[in-house]
Amino acid sequence: MITFRRVSDIPAGFGPTAVTIGKFDGVHAGHRAVIDRLKHAARERGLNSVVVTFDRHPAALLAPEKAPPVLVSNDQKLDLLAETGIDAAMLLSFDREFSLLSPEDFVTTVLTTGLKAKLVLVGNDFRFGHRGAGDVALLRELGARYGFDVETIPDVAPNDGRRVSSTWIRELLAEGRVAEASRLLGHDPAVRGVVVHGAKRGRELGYPTANLSPDSDGLIPADGVYAGWLRVGSRRFPAAISVGNNPTFDGVPQKQVEAYVLDEDIDLYDQVVEVQFVDRIRGQVAFTGIDPLIVQMADDVERVRRLLS
Repeated sequence: MITFRRVSDIPAGFGPTAVTIGKFDGVHAGHRAVIDRLKHAARERGLNSVVVTFDRHPAALLAPEKAPPVLVSNDQKLDLLAETGIDAAMLLSFDREFSLLSPEDFVTTVLTTGLKAKLVLVGNDFRFGHRGAGDVALLRELGARYGFDVETIPDVAPNDGRRVSSTWIRELLAEGRVAEASRLLGHDPAVRGVVVHGAKRGRELGYPTANLSPDSDGLIPADGVYAGWLRVGSRRFPAAISVGNNPTFDGVPQKQVEAYVLDEDIDLYDQVVEVQFVDRIRGQVAFTGIDPLIVQMADDVERVRRLLS
């Protein structure tokens, strides 16, 4: 997958294209349905498939107090998009200048002059341009003027009828329901960051953990103990994951992510790892002492082992 970060990055010979546009936070099952249709249509017409997305939620610029937490960082999003098999992604900076583009200026600058779009796929509620002034009807009108077709893609809804959305996934993660979030995402929710030195309490208890830096990428689920995976490079290890401030000990920072790798003793300090959440084992508990904590940790590890096997 080629990545463009501005229109000037697009080489002269690139295109014509089939394009879809959106925030794509999490690259969830709904997004993937749109991308699958995009790739199919691009193959039928002999076009390059391109996802146009943005480096932040528009609210992060226009109304920061209302901006939702992002499910994935920009790097995570680009990695997930690359896995879909599209030809290119354009990650545009949603800055003040970009936010002032009129709907027609967006079309002419990005879609026609830049990407030489011949087909644009969007959802039924798609809005674009300054203050969201453009809608699907205007996009069709501009498409007729500038030489591209517009196709709308229906929402993806599971059996309960609710539309798959990043908002729904955030709600599930806030409740620790990572298995359900995985179903909507089409992949396990994950946090990516550098392994840093901690208090080494886990090692003293017989369960050394990889502690992720507090500024890790990705939305951390609710406090608790999870079964999951730790990925480093091309390797993946089963792991028991703790999220929270470890209420048994004082002075532990909030929302710490620690992963105990099962049956391996590997040095991960200063390496970038990805911790993937598969299922929640239990909530966080304050134990009365070290001994009951160790007993519980042993039980957690065995439950994780059974679940992942």
